[in-house]
Amino acid sequence: MGVGRGSPGATVAVVLEQAGEAVLEPRTVVLVEGRSDQLAVTALAERLDRDLPAERVAVIAMHGATNIGHFLQRYGPPGLGLRLAGLCDANEVRFFARGLARAGLGGLGGLGEAAGREQMEARQFFVCDADLEDELIRALGTAVVERVLGEHGDLRSFRTLQRQPAQRGRPDQARLRRFLGSGSGRKIRYAPILVSALPLTAVPEPLSRLLSVL
Repeated sequence: MGVGRGSPGATVAVVLEQAGEAVLEPRTVVLVEGRSDQLAVTALAERLDRDLPAERVAVIAMHGATNIGHFLQRYGPPGLGLRLAGLCDANEVRFFARGLARAGLGGLGGLGEAAGREQMEARQFFVCDADLEDELIRALGTAVVERVLGEHGDLRSFRTLQRQPAQRGRPDQARLRRFLGSGSGRKIRYAPILVSALPLTAVPEPLSRLLSVL
């Protein structure tokens, strides 16, 4: 069961403001931090032959974890009362936990990090270490990600970043994460590309678990 309840006559236009695709009479809203996360979720759903809009699932990019309270108030019990799920980064758990409590979805205050994460996931908000890009790089392996960069004309730029003094001695996992986050729109561009390169047996657990509850 998800968090929240379906609300007959929900204002569809409100949900469509941030959703990637038109969703008529949505029953479930998936809250993710940014556009790259949104594209990753929808790309994986397509690979699994799922049509989320047809299933009345709207995946909404909040453009920052600190906006979670606003979106929970809008789509959760205080607002449209829709079923909720989502993804968040490990270092943003506190914002999500606070927002869930304020929206009447269960208090998480005073819990340690591990317990807080467990309670979040019980509410179908799944936590990435450290973010979804990091999860994807780890699942694919650095060699595969470098190959993908080469196929899309970015390997030379990545090699330049590798040689920067600040990057010397860092593992390639961290360098690749830095590279994806450093270019304008690079995370957004590569999110669906990396998902398309994933073996379906190696989907990161937070992403897999999210799709399994939708």
